Amino acid sequence: MAESSRILNHIPRVHATAAPESRPYEPICAVFRRYLHGQSLKFTPERAMILDAVLRKDSLFDAERLVDDLKALGHRVSRATAYRTLTHLQDAGIVKQVFLDNKQSYYEVVAGRQTHDYLICVATGKVIEFSSEKVRRLREEICREHGFEPLSHQLQIYGVSPEGRKKSE
Repeated sequence: MAESSRILNHIPRVHATAAPESRPYEPICAVFRRYLHGQSLKFTPERAMILDAVLRKDSLFDAERLVDDLKALGHRVSRATAYRTLTHLQDAGIVKQVFLDNKQSYYEVVAGRQTHDYLICVATGKVIEFSSEKVRRLREEICREHGFEPLSHQLQIYGVSPEGRKKSE
């Protein structure tokens, strides 16, 4: 990946492995900057670094893993800063918080991406993300019936996976 394609060129990065091709982050960065400005907050290098790391996530992630990933890349970031920045990203509409159980919350990037629904195994904790055109059509139909304009949805199906059934035998 060329350095010019990175949104955060001024922040050094340790290259542990080849990163996947970057996405066009600049519009989302502008959304975040406008949100912060509206809250009288600054777009700090730490917030920029966290935004960059978040936008590179392709699936659910938790705040602790995000901090660990940043530290593994050689960045210094406090857990408090990561949690506060995730809250700001959520308020700006860039990520959404996903609760799969009462113990752990996860985050998913929603800005500029298709959201996912989840199958959750109650025996093993395994989570499968999926997208379904049938679910989206059903959402549209239900909203039309009730005069709603759909903005998003979240479907969580709890069950027992094949591994979970084997575990209980």
